[in-house]
Amino acid sequence: MTTRRNVIVHALAATTLTLMTPLGTAAAPRGDGPAPRGDGPATPTGPDPRGGGPVVTGTDDEKLVLEVTAANRVVVRLPRAEVGQGITTAVAMLLAEELDARLDDVEVPLAEARTDGGNQYTGGSSSVRTLYEPVRQLAAEARARLVTAAARQWQVPAGTLRTQDTMVIAPDGRKATFGSLTAAAAAVTHPEVPSTPKPAAAHRIVGRPAGRIDARDLVTGAAQYAGDLLVAGARPAVVARPPALGGSVATADVSAARALPGVLAVVQVPSGVAVVAETFHHAFRARDALRITWQPGPMAALTDEGLRDRLRAALPPLGPPPPGSVQVEGEFEFAFVSHAPMEVLTVVADVRAHRAELWLASQTPGDAVASVASAVGLPERAVRLTVVRAGGSFGRHLTNEAAVEAALISKAAARPVKLMWSRNDDIRHGGMRPATCHRIRASLAAGRVAALVHDVVSADELSLPLPTGAWRSVDSGMSRTAEEVITDEVAAALGKDPVAYRLATVTGTGLRAVLSKVADAGRWGRAMPAGWAQGVAVHEEYDSQVACLAEIDARDPRAPRVTAVV
Repeated sequence: MTTRRNVIVHALAATTLTLMTPLGTAAAPRGDGPAPRGDGPATPTGPDPRGGGPVVTGTDDEKLVLEVTAANRVVVRLPRAEVGQGITTAVAMLLAEELDARLDDVEVPLAEARTDGGNQYTGGSSSVRTLYEPVRQLAAEARARLVTAAARQWQVPAGTLRTQDTMVIAPDGRKATFGSLTAAAAAVTHPEVPSTPKPAAAHRIVGRPAGRIDARDLVTGAAQYAGDLLVAGARPAVVARPPALGGSVATADVSAARALPGVLAVVQVPSGVAVVAETFHHAFRARDALRITWQPGPMAALTDEGLRDRLRAALPPLGPPPPGSVQVEGEFEFAFVSHAPMEVLTVVADVRAHRAELWLASQTPGDAVASVASAVGLPERAVRLTVVRAGGSFGRHLTNEAAVEAALISKAAARPVKLMWSRNDDIRHGGMRPATCHRIRASLAAGRVAALVHDVVSADELSLPLPTGAWRSVDSGMSRTAEEVITDEVAAALGKDPVAYRLATVTGTGLRAVLSKVADAGRWGRAMPAGWAQGVAVHEEYDSQVACLAEIDARDPRAPRVTAVV
């Protein structure tokens, strides 16, 4: 059976144009799924007719691979995770731009985890910024080689040729697809035209609207997530977890669970007791039949109020304000929040005596390989990790505890498994955005803010044994919310309109532009019925500026309702 996975693997075998900074893995290749239980890996049975093969080795951290196949497809294996943010489409647009290729001719599958270093980190809104120049340069080099190959084939000056729609075109109208030139281009070592990326003014694709290259797969259900993968022999697995964070198994009676139909294995792992079964229905049913007594975790006695008291106590005193100033003060508390992406955590793992294979969504695949190798007692070179797309993330796939857990279950059960965390598992035991407490004081004098203090304490600073992580705009979402509330109160104390006050105090033309735009589009300041109101806020992060205007119906103060947002 031909699958997307073995097409990508086999494409490395033949002679076509591939520009790369090598994407390596020390694990052996495989076919559609794991071989029967044992030490020998499954191996591809032959080259894919599309072809593929390395031509150029680059030196940057991205270790990108660009292939032009005989079927006239441009393929780059992306060292980032596609979690719904559209990075595959962004990279495809860059490639199509520099190559003068049709966007429909570009494919951007996800690269496997590497064991030879290089940047595979997806986070901090950094993917486009870190890939922009490397992708453009690689594509520009590929275009120069393709043009040179056509020029030598037609015996015309390379500078007279142009590229369009994934083809090289001569002045006399002759055309050659990139795919027909790929073998010859693979032999080009000194292109006869410049390999310099286009200036921004010449862009036709970048900077303009484009449909997602994966849109059809997404809306038809063809897109493959970890839960969709049919890896040979992998059976559903779920885990019974302690009721309190950090709890552990004291005693476990698994006899009733093992006796249920469809149950294949019941094994204990550090996080609890795992059940492997023929279906997830069987697995969940058996999990519920387990009789477990739990040791309480280190947080069992800490209440919500106790945590809030500790956060408040950790805030430093504000100190004396400037003499003669008027104070605007506020305290703000933000609770723990689960990431809760649409797709629950799912990992396929096959751990054997001398090697391991995993399939999962990961924003840090190198860390996942290292963690799994350490957990199961294998060298990192013996662990192969295929990165699959994620159904949302918000930072949830920066940590890889599900990968480690799946590997341990597979090793203990001596079989491949498909581990799924339930929604309840993830909300109760997954990493959370840490709770924070804020204290802000703005000191007003002579019609302006003379001093501003904003102190923040995070639950992370209390050294509590809690799983926390970056969540949807990390700390800034909470900090800016508190600051924007205080800004409104400062504007009111100074008798200023909230938009006019911000326009007078924010720095940078970008912030003023988005604030003016949102005020105009939202008809800021218009007369509203009693009990209705407008609010506005601005923020700048990751070199982006944003403004938001909201309208609320607060006629019932106990149940305010947002009626419009710009």
